[in-house]
Amino acid sequence: MYRFLTLALLCLPVAAQAAGLDGSQLSLAWALPFAGILLSIALFPLFAPHFWHRHFGKVAAFWALAFLVPCAGLLGPATAGGVVAHALIEEFIPFVLLLFALYTVSGGILVWGNLHGSPALNTGILALGSVLASIMGTTGAAMLLIRPLLKANDNRKHNVHVVVFFIFLVANIGGGLTPIGDPPLFLGFLKGVGFFWTLEHMALPVLLSVAVLLTVFFFIDRHYFNKEGVLPRDPTPDMPLKLYGKRNLLLIAAVVGAVVMSGVWQPGVSVQIAGATLSLQNLVRDVLLIAIAGLSLWLTPKQVRAGNDFNWFPILEVAKLFSAIFVVMAPAIAILRAGEAGHLAPLVRMVFNADGAPLDTMFFWMTGTLSAFLDNAPTYLVFFNLAHGDAQHLMTEMASTLLAISAGSVFMGALSYIGNAPNFMVKAVAEDRGVKMPSFFGYMAWSCAILLPLFLLITVIFFHV
Repeated sequence: MYRFLTLALLCLPVAAQAAGLDGSQLSLAWALPFAGILLSIALFPLFAPHFWHRHFGKVAAFWALAFLVPCAGLLGPATAGGVVAHALIEEFIPFVLLLFALYTVSGGILVWGNLHGSPALNTGILALGSVLASIMGTTGAAMLLIRPLLKANDNRKHNVHVVVFFIFLVANIGGGLTPIGDPPLFLGFLKGVGFFWTLEHMALPVLLSVAVLLTVFFFIDRHYFNKEGVLPRDPTPDMPLKLYGKRNLLLIAAVVGAVVMSGVWQPGVSVQIAGATLSLQNLVRDVLLIAIAGLSLWLTPKQVRAGNDFNWFPILEVAKLFSAIFVVMAPAIAILRAGEAGHLAPLVRMVFNADGAPLDTMFFWMTGTLSAFLDNAPTYLVFFNLAHGDAQHLMTEMASTLLAISAGSVFMGALSYIGNAPNFMVKAVAEDRGVKMPSFFGYMAWSCAILLPLFLLITVIFFHV
């Protein structure tokens, strides 16, 4: 799974701390592996899906080695080892363990049965999913509710819009209230952004966006329902809903508690491993997340997970890809941190005015635009570091800029299938159930028509145009 990391770990010094990357001394060529892996994630699933499905791990390893081998040869094994240690210990392992715990626990909750997919019911399910997205993560909420929603609407002649709005709300915007909700916000949490800072500052943009989208959806769904009606025979007749795996609801609360604990409890105890810092509260959190996932696997009957078509492929894909992403993004982040002294000075000048003050509108739209076509988690990190890189400063003196970065990465990940990991997962499930989902550009026609006016409204209200 991580063969390329084995080679990289050989570069780790045994008893010395590794040197860091000096962004002012790096050319943009060092960022090519980062661009390469993000373009691979964007393009291979579209143009070579079978190759990507079988070999995405090898592609990720190729790009990681494309950075690590020259780094070890030109900058020294200590520098390469330090990059790997920092990427794995401080970023990748906490990131993937949270996703693993949420994916495992949510996969043990089964909603069984079928209801009539009326406009009111559909709007209610989307509203519920928008709430759950910030509690159990966009991936967990999407995988929990997409199948019941599809069954409720499998007798509708037109149900594509239902899945499209589900991606907007449950797989993206609804996750904007907490660091648990969406991967970019959790990365910010790992960098020091307070759990309740996110909840406080993202509340109004998220609530406004959800309210607008639910209203628009209700009228669109009512139009199609009244115009086209339903099929003469329902493939899955109505039956009362039943919830199985209820113990996992308590485990979801335990995951939330573990994350909050790591942000509130600050014992001041840490160890240095090859230059990377491992804090006691984060170690305790990660151990708890593993234990919670294990408890879910032990307590949940196999039939419940089978009813959810549960398998490990999605989380393995995320683990393989992001282990490489966190490594290869290091030089790009170092160059951004160098500011005017680095080779990305023109980008820095685009998001700051002549006096050096941040342009929140530019941060919102640039973060969001890149999140739509790359992955919103690494995009968030890039602009987080471009803005300042220090969480305490961003949460206080630059709070509006951090809000712009957070909202841009979370909201505009909904603009394309590749903006956020759950988008493609929802699309795949819907197509497996017989829904003729739009093409890549067909989906973007929907998203641009619905979301861009909303984002313009968000810009005017929150970012002072």
